[in-house]
Amino acid sequence: MKRQEQVLFYQFQDDEKLALACKTLHKMGIVTKILQPEDWREKVGYLLGAKGFQPAKAKDEDNFVFPHEVMVLQNIRNKRLDEVLLALKEAGVPHIRFKAVVTPFNTLWTLRRLCETMQKEHGALVEQAN
Repeated sequence: MKRQEQVLFYQFQDDEKLALACKTLHKMGIVTKILQPEDWREKVGYLLGAKGFQPAKAKDEDNFVFPHEVMVLQNIRNKRLDEVLLALKEAGVPHIRFKAVVTPFNTLWTLRRLCETMQKEHGALVEQAN
């Protein structure tokens, strides 16, 4: 049985870009889910609807704000990942800088940790490029 491919979208401000991305992925048989700004508290596994995950206990602590658009891809890797990214590009979806593929490790992370890790890695990549 093929595992359901799913993409989570977080912090998209441009509704047209988001609609175009969702439409393109739906044509490829990929389920999409648009996350709410406060979903940073939740574990990635919970946001994906994985079994065994409970919603986070709401805390009033700091308000995490991640100003970048994030795309989290589940069960999409290797050649299929290339196909998906190419389809988005060909459909005219503007570049999404922060992308993550779900792993057994990062499903246990909160969305906040995933975003912060991507930002650190992106920063390191930018430094290497300079």
